[in-house]
Amino acid sequence: MASSLLHRLHHVLVPHSHDAAAKVDPAMEGSREGIRALWISLAVLGVTAALQAVVAAWSGSVALLGDTLHNVADALTAVPLGVAFVLGRRPANRRYTYGYGRAEDLAGIAIVLTIAASAALAAYAAVERLMHPATVTRLPFVAAAAIVGFAGNELVARLRIRVGRRIGSAALVADGLHARTDGLTSLAVLLGAGGVAVGWRWADPLVGLLITLAILFVLRDAAREVYRRLMDAVDPSLIAKAEEALSTTPGVRRVAALRMRWIGHRLHAETDLVLAADLSLPEAHAIAVEAEHRLLHAVPRLTAATVHTDPESPHAHASLDHHRPS
Repeated sequence: MASSLLHRLHHVLVPHSHDAAAKVDPAMEGSREGIRALWISLAVLGVTAALQAVVAAWSGSVALLGDTLHNVADALTAVPLGVAFVLGRRPANRRYTYGYGRAEDLAGIAIVLTIAASAALAAYAAVERLMHPATVTRLPFVAAAAIVGFAGNELVARLRIRVGRRIGSAALVADGLHARTDGLTSLAVLLGAGGVAVGWRWADPLVGLLITLAILFVLRDAAREVYRRLMDAVDPSLIAKAEEALSTTPGVRRVAALRMRWIGHRLHAETDLVLAADLSLPEAHAIAVEAEHRLLHAVPRLTAATVHTDPESPHAHASLDHHRPS
């Protein structure tokens, strides 16, 4: 009897978490989906970049060279992301109590640096060609390589964005947007080939510079997403959903505090709820469990929630009565 009472007292006074196994399993499945998407992306972009590299060396097109470098960089980003997904599946321990999900944020930094390097290389090649003009040959093959680059990148972009959004991976979504921009820059190579065909030798390096500019825009967006994850930023709409789920739970007087953050592609939440002061221990515990249950089902990709309850202070009513207009 005394043991049962102590157990209930511990659950009410100490923050507790009821992680649903059904929520953890999809998170693990998300890592598997991410790894699968990365392997497919690596294969598709590897073949695309190899074909483009051959044509770029054969034709002397710096626009196609810049596009090839961008595709190589995009393919290589699969490596740090793949490592991050594998690490993220390792269980938490006494040193890494939240697990290894933050490895995805480190992979995001690696992706940003890779995009920056590809922009620098593409810019160097374009400027070098403007300063030292050269003839671009085999224009039909350059155009065909550009179309292949667009098709490969668009296929990879759709796969990464779809899977990234489904599993909640900002790094994978950013990588998908990067691939989509690569596809558009591949089409720009067609413009360069067309310009060279009508005698504009400067068209090819000019397109190379435009590709560099497009890469810089992708770099800005990717860096912003990675920064937000590193700073524990969360979409305000998720906070609103969580607050609604908690505040409408029967027995909850108000939500005193709510914190949410991403760890990899898994969302964690902590909340303090104010309950009536005259509740019994089992009643308060039941409300906390119901609030957590509603929270886990209301917020997509939320895999863990810690709920702490506090009794309502009697001074709260006095303060409200004092300020209530007559």
